[in-house]
Amino acid sequence: MHKDVEKILLSEEEIRETVARLGRQISEDYKDKNLLMVSILKGSVVFMADLMRAISIPCRIDFMSVSSYGSGVKTSGVVKIIKDLDLNLEGYDLLLVEDILDSGMTLSYILELLEARNPKSVKICTFLDKPERRIADLQADYVGARVPDEFVVGYGLDYDERYRNLPFLGVLKPEVYGG
Repeated sequence: MHKDVEKILLSEEEIRETVARLGRQISEDYKDKNLLMVSILKGSVVFMADLMRAISIPCRIDFMSVSSYGSGVKTSGVVKIIKDLDLNLEGYDLLLVEDILDSGMTLSYILELLEARNPKSVKICTFLDKPERRIADLQADYVGARVPDEFVVGYGLDYDERYRNLPFLGVLKPEVYGG
């Protein structure tokens, strides 16, 4: 375990099992659809890479990068598009792939933006769900795991651009982020 991590919430093996379960369900649900998976960078890139390999049907991928956190631990409330999608969404069944759904404010903004581009359908797949922090009226269609209201890092999730490369999901020690 990393010195800045208080405890492990999900081991590497538990993460693999979670991704495999989601991959099977998405493959079944989208078997006769035109699946486009959109990863919200940077946090979801690790999850997206594993998830797309766990999906057994044809699909396309694209990436979007937004910022609403900066280097803090709470959302700033302002969403900035850093990288938009390359593909036209018309005709696709869109699956937004997120690392964590907490307040839902950023994802709510992204959903509104992408729905205006006329995809056939839009659903949300999140690796982690933190419902205690939800502000926006938003629920994911596919959830890897629910986590408590603690600051989690690893498997793509960061604090100030660090810890993304940890192969497990852990709780960051409060003294690291001033909590």
